[in-house]
Amino acid sequence: MASKKDLEQLSCTNCSIYNCRTKSQQFPAFCLTTKDVAGHPIDNDIEDIKKHLQGDDQDAIIARASAQVEGLFYGKLTRVEEIMEFANRIGAKKIGIATCAGLIEEAKIFADILAAKGFEYYSAICKVGATDKTEIGILEEEKIRPGNHESMCNPILQARVLNYQKTDLNVVIGLCVGHDSLFIKYSEAPVTTLVTKDRLTGHNPVAALYTAHSYYKKLLQKKE
Repeated sequence: MASKKDLEQLSCTNCSIYNCRTKSQQFPAFCLTTKDVAGHPIDNDIEDIKKHLQGDDQDAIIARASAQVEGLFYGKLTRVEEIMEFANRIGAKKIGIATCAGLIEEAKIFADILAAKGFEYYSAICKVGATDKTEIGILEEEKIRPGNHESMCNPILQARVLNYQKTDLNVVIGLCVGHDSLFIKYSEAPVTTLVTKDRLTGHNPVAALYTAHSYYKKLLQKKE
């Protein structure tokens, strides 16, 4: 039987019951739904959040719209269609597109789709500002092509541009890992993701998880 200390370290990826989804079984002793987390009574959080999302502010509107899109269109819509359905349900009219330069053609197609469905859009590419990487402390040898101008990705400027445009919802298309973090941090509008960049898997990062016991088994090798 697990000790109290062990239970404190267990979390959702240690579970095989998932009673939080249906409440048709028993919660395990370490379930985050029923135990205090790092000294915080989780029951208080559950009630606080529930009351918060029963209101009429943006968080509540987003929470209900998200649940409606999931429940009404489960397995029926593509991610592109889900984003537009979600946008309609939160009253978003102007959609911001924060795109990677490497996926600009995909961003153009998405923009055409938005326009066809009656949305306004405004896009900002990651290289906006054309600032060389060395200007923020990157060494020449750390560039993809040393010795050449190589514009840094500028997700903070992307966010500011879309903030200036007063977009209602911003959509990430393939921003680099970390750059997406900065964009989300500085975006004033809610953010959702259409494409997550993974150059090796054709932007399908879950492929590395599906093949972690075969082609990508190096991922599970213990760190020395």
